[in-house]
Amino acid sequence: MSEMITAELVDLEIDRSAGTKEAAARALAERMVALGRVTDLDGFLADVAAREAQMPTGLDGGIGIPHCRSAHVTEPTLAFGRSADGIDFGAPDGPADLIFLIAAPAGADDAHLTILSSLARQLMDEEFTSALRGAEDAATAAALISGEPATRSAAEEPADPRPENDDPTPAEPFRIVAVTSCPTGIAHTYMAAESLENAAREAGVELTVETQGSSGFTRLDPAVIAAADAVIFAHDVPVREKDRFAGKPTVDVGVKAGISKPAALIAEVRAKAARGETTADVGPSPVDNAGDSGDGYGTKLRKWLMSGVSYMVPFVAAGGLLIALGFAIGGWKIDKAPSVAEHFVWTDTTSWAALLFQIGGLAFAFLVPVLAGYIAYGMADRPGLVPGFVGGSVAVTINAGFLGGLAAGLIAGAVVMGIQRVKIPTVLRGIMPVVVIPLISSAVVGFLMFLVIGKPIASLQSALTDWLEGLSGANAIILGVILGLMMCFDLGGPLNKVAYAFAVGGLANPTEGSLKVMAAVMAAGMVPPLAMALATTVRGRLFTKTERENGKAAWFLGASFITEGAIPFAAADPLRVIPASMAGGAVTGALSMTFGCTLRAPHGGIFVVPLIGQPLLYLVAILAGVGVSTVSVILLKGTRKQAPSESGATAEEAVAEERVPAAV
Repeated sequence: MSEMITAELVDLEIDRSAGTKEAAARALAERMVALGRVTDLDGFLADVAAREAQMPTGLDGGIGIPHCRSAHVTEPTLAFGRSADGIDFGAPDGPADLIFLIAAPAGADDAHLTILSSLARQLMDEEFTSALRGAEDAATAAALISGEPATRSAAEEPADPRPENDDPTPAEPFRIVAVTSCPTGIAHTYMAAESLENAAREAGVELTVETQGSSGFTRLDPAVIAAADAVIFAHDVPVREKDRFAGKPTVDVGVKAGISKPAALIAEVRAKAARGETTADVGPSPVDNAGDSGDGYGTKLRKWLMSGVSYMVPFVAAGGLLIALGFAIGGWKIDKAPSVAEHFVWTDTTSWAALLFQIGGLAFAFLVPVLAGYIAYGMADRPGLVPGFVGGSVAVTINAGFLGGLAAGLIAGAVVMGIQRVKIPTVLRGIMPVVVIPLISSAVVGFLMFLVIGKPIASLQSALTDWLEGLSGANAIILGVILGLMMCFDLGGPLNKVAYAFAVGGLANPTEGSLKVMAAVMAAGMVPPLAMALATTVRGRLFTKTERENGKAAWFLGASFITEGAIPFAAADPLRVIPASMAGGAVTGALSMTFGCTLRAPHGGIFVVPLIGQPLLYLVAILAGVGVSTVSVILLKGTRKQAPSESGATAEEAVAEERVPAAV
């Protein structure tokens, strides 16, 4: 640790140069740059901001730990700042007065991460933080941080509280195994572990933690897991090999809950064990923390729906592209071709087109069942799969389409979650996930979909299809604008995914209107990265070196319909990049709908232009949107550069001072 922090990396009066978390990060990062520990200040700060956007790094007790792994870091480095007024890092209990900026190289090895994790554990020691608050000079603070924690002498060890005549045989302790993890795997992972261990000692509980950090993890001994009475998951990324913990009382929360309320988590899981509650199956899911107790219903619903969409998209992409290729090779009557299993001519291009079309059609037939099945999976794990797929298949049978799949998945997940809450005899627990839950839940979901809600949903789906089919004039333009704005607002986030899922759902029963919607959505989604790429080319001085490098990659990402290619630019300057992107997306969406462009493929970007209806006009719509976004972002950034110059600052200083505060 002594090599990671020196007195030059300590600022005990950071308030003089920083009043916000962005400014604090810049002030500490500048010290790293001065020592050669960081090579690109703006690039490193962009990585810090991106990590901060995933989850606030403020902790209870007045601590802020902005941190990241970055290609711009030459060696593991720690900088420390102390604030008299406090700086807001998003902690529930208020501003932080102790700020630690942790910088790890992109390829940091296990030893480096072990050193970094030791700091995370020290922060849970009140004596350590009190000493830092009282340090009178930078050298003292650096020595405190780099020094080994003091060990307790034998005289300080607490006396055995048992009376002398008490039975020397201790009672069997309550055993808990826990897993902690966070997106970066440097700080929160180990803080949660330390916090849980401290709370367990105070509660007289035997607790063993598996920290799944960014350098990997050491699996708990299977014997320890088998002997455990309960399990705690405190994580913000999926727990790896989660099925090892199946069949035990479980509390599943975010990593910050493990840091801030460990005693409550231990009490909760002990109460579950006392009631005999178990988790029948805890296999890994794509939205592993969808049931976090801190999430509101809206957040949970979004995660459940995105779980289904994430599994559905590969079926849509494969099936849709195969169908589109079939049409491109065999013409629009290829859907009337006989089954290739009965009639196939090796030298006939029509037969090959029919083969592609029919394979794509089979893949596409899974769209709604997969959507429903994995929505239920996101809600109730593996037991939700069977009723979810059954409900999705019923939706296809009764022509309830995409909306029917959404409803079936939510109903299936809710039914399984309800069954899992029923207390059952221990002897039946073994057959619950493989017999009882699939049997009962499938029957209930099938009944509801066939006889209760399926027909109304089918009617609604039919009305939506008719509405899309009849779109023309101003209505079509307005829908194009709305879809374009949604695709560009969060650049691959939830709103973007909602618009994309709406378009993809229309491909399940394609009509002229739904094909127009798919075309508008893909065109708008291509605009942000292409516009940022063009802007960095024509006005490179408005962007950092790192952004200019990102701009080169954004050409390909945008052309491939990967909207996320614009995220690095938005993370560094959201107030300028996002509005500019939305303006261009709205223009492109409106023009695509106006031109009547259609698209049968759900993905592919410019590589599926031959499969697009009105391809030349489609390219015109994209170019127009890219032009609007490019001009907008250049004007907005140009205004930013000029304003500070009026007070005497140079243009580059103005850019430097503005960029980090914008990274929120």
